[in-house]
Amino acid sequence: MTESTVSEIPHTRRIFTNRTLNLRSIGAIGYDMDYTLVQYRVVEWETLAYAYARGRLQHQGWPVEPLVFEPTAMIQGLIVDLERGNLLKTNRFGYVKTAFHGTRPLPFDEQRQIYARTIVDHREPRFLFMSTLFSLSESTLFGQLVDLFDAGALPEVNGYAELYRRVRQAIDDAHREGELKAEIARDFARYVELDPDTPAALLDQRDAGKKLLLITNSDWAYSRDLMAFAFDRFLPAGQTWRELFDLIIVSARKPDFFASKSPLLEVVDEAGLLRPASGAPLPGRVYFGGNAGLVESALGLTGDQILYVGDHYFGDVHATKNTLRWRTALIVRELEAEIAAAHAFAAEQQALDRLMAEKEALEAAYCQARLDGLHQRRGRGAGEETKAELRQRLDQLKGELAALDERLTPLARASAALANPHWGPLMRAGNDKSYLAHLVERHADIYTSRVSNFLFATPFRFFRSPRGSLPHD
Repeated sequence: MTESTVSEIPHTRRIFTNRTLNLRSIGAIGYDMDYTLVQYRVVEWETLAYAYARGRLQHQGWPVEPLVFEPTAMIQGLIVDLERGNLLKTNRFGYVKTAFHGTRPLPFDEQRQIYARTIVDHREPRFLFMSTLFSLSESTLFGQLVDLFDAGALPEVNGYAELYRRVRQAIDDAHREGELKAEIARDFARYVELDPDTPAALLDQRDAGKKLLLITNSDWAYSRDLMAFAFDRFLPAGQTWRELFDLIIVSARKPDFFASKSPLLEVVDEAGLLRPASGAPLPGRVYFGGNAGLVESALGLTGDQILYVGDHYFGDVHATKNTLRWRTALIVRELEAEIAAAHAFAAEQQALDRLMAEKEALEAAYCQARLDGLHQRRGRGAGEETKAELRQRLDQLKGELAALDERLTPLARASAALANPHWGPLMRAGNDKSYLAHLVERHADIYTSRVSNFLFATPFRFFRSPRGSLPHD
């Protein structure tokens, strides 16, 4: 792809830049696997995860059998209020814009009464940030269980914080004991979304001299079989996915991997037999655990010479950026649907913008008329307008504003529901950036919807951040 065709890349497949990044200065690119190198079919995966968690709670005697997973009930980037059992969407400043108590949307007045004096900060113990697609089943089940708890159907649970802990434990147990991924592995075709451009993008990066790393929290057997299913069919004859990577680390325990001094073990056979690794990891071998310091030593690279690509805000980009100063790329799968929805709504959005500009001018005129009335009553600068004429002017402006609101309201509601009928766009909260967008901006140098978008960018791309906008621009 030549420079002249960059503008022809579909907007949904572009890579977006927060901080300038020159790929030519990157010596190594590390990748997460789940929802990064390999994309899952979200509804199928999350329905299964939900079913496993619900099954564990049902086994404990909870009345959850009638509950079903609702694919549109939640989105990535919501915040759980453990004190009140609410799910929140906030803007970048932490002000609540949308709130649900369990599965019930909070009316504006109730929401304002609860959160008018609250600035939401995910670093406080009260709030939990739902940072990946894996959180969809978790937050959906939690919301439904809040309804049961409020109805008195869970008498053994002591508050919303414990309720969330029990949901989290049920999901963690399904992952920890391998039940969930074992079922995925029995039918990869059902749960995995194949993308031939992803192996092609990595081949280009490798051929351009980049050292490629796979650093995943998944275990060896699952990683081996999943990568073979998703990659090998798209590689040149005789090549396998393992030949793409200079270093493979499984069971990495991210985000601790980026800050700990955990020892490194070598995976010595296909069954996953482990033995202590002596010295730095060697190319072409598979390792278990370890830490990022060992990776830097093995590569002879540090800090901004390494780019790490993942989908998990905390596990992949936050810890990597804060601790190691590696460059970071976040995969935000929902971007494609969100951008497509925004483009489909473009004409309506332009009409909404025009109407809002008209409303702003009418509001200014109405405010001036009110001030003129105040001056008139105080005997200051009354001018030639009579009280009756001023009242007529006020009534006319009020009527025009009411008529304008009738035209605005359906467009504003449609804009607020883009991409999701309950929560709206992932990266926006009203006219402002969402809390998720704020965190992405802060810790991800670049972000995009899928790894295969690097195929369009080429391994030599210079990503330049746009000139930041300010309210006075």
